[in-house]
Amino acid sequence: MQTVKPSTENLNKKGLSAFNFNIKNVLSNDGNLTRLVVMMVLVFITMSLLKPNLFPTVDSLLSMAFQFPEFGILAIAMMICMVTGGIDLSIIGIANLSSILAAVTMVKFIPEGAGAGQILIVILLAVAIAVLTGLACGLLNGIAISAFGIPPILTTLGSMQLFTGLGIIITKGKAIYGFPLEFTILGAGSVLYVPIPLILFGIIIVTFYILLKKTSYGLKLYMMGTNPTASTYSGINNLKITIQTYMYSGALAAIAGLLIASRTNSANADYGSSYTLQALLVAILGGVNPNGGFGKVAGVVVAVLTLQFLSTGFNMLHISNFFKDFIWGAVLIIVMITNYISNQKQMKRL
Repeated sequence: MQTVKPSTENLNKKGLSAFNFNIKNVLSNDGNLTRLVVMMVLVFITMSLLKPNLFPTVDSLLSMAFQFPEFGILAIAMMICMVTGGIDLSIIGIANLSSILAAVTMVKFIPEGAGAGQILIVILLAVAIAVLTGLACGLLNGIAISAFGIPPILTTLGSMQLFTGLGIIITKGKAIYGFPLEFTILGAGSVLYVPIPLILFGIIIVTFYILLKKTSYGLKLYMMGTNPTASTYSGINNLKITIQTYMYSGALAAIAGLLIASRTNSANADYGSSYTLQALLVAILGGVNPNGGFGKVAGVVVAVLTLQFLSTGFNMLHISNFFKDFIWGAVLIIVMITNYISNQKQMKRL
């Protein structure tokens, strides 16, 4: 039997067809977001009824506003990698390594009695070093995945150990602390009673919403996640998009690491050990398809709030951390099954 090789034109048409289906899916699939909003409201009402004197108070809400931006930023980093059909398990390793290098910079180059100008310059240098470290780590992940074809889960699992190990070597297993007051304001300060971490999270939300919805990068990212082979024949440079995505993820992880270091006034290689699972849970709960091709910033934001309400409520109810891990795992599996069924129904309908 003669095998007919598909023409480039046909592959281009298939790629565009898959792309058009995915864009239609992205723009029209608000069912999951609606369910998420309902879930978030129900969780908030439930916790408010269970702890009416603690949960819905201004102090409690402000405390949450200082906490959730950290893993919210990590969740967006996880989301964009999952849209490619990959995953980034190294985000916490990147966050800690970046904050450690920033901490070392501040401790070494800010002498006692330094003026405000000198302190500010060193802090800006430390922040720049942290972000560049995140970009470099993301570049390493992106090259290993796209150029050498190593599966994302194996690449980022290995790099997680690498970055964590580097952090331990630098700190010798001890925390670095004693940052200037100007740096701690980043994670614990407010502007007109609005927490600075929340403002920073809002800026990142708007930035990535525009990046994914209004730019060619976002269109190419969704198409590559839907069908990488078709996107290649449609003229998209998958290698470039993959590297770019993991560099964005690394930069976001570095920013989250700076927030953690600023809020705790210290840097260590083992901070935020539970954030990887939480970021993954938030991404899945927010409707991101683990197979790639679909994910919304809005869904991730609502999922972050829902998870924060649950976590704060559990703490107020004195629920054991072991039981919370069980709940997170159960919720993750249930949401994945629900999203899969919903996506299958929608595919048939479209």
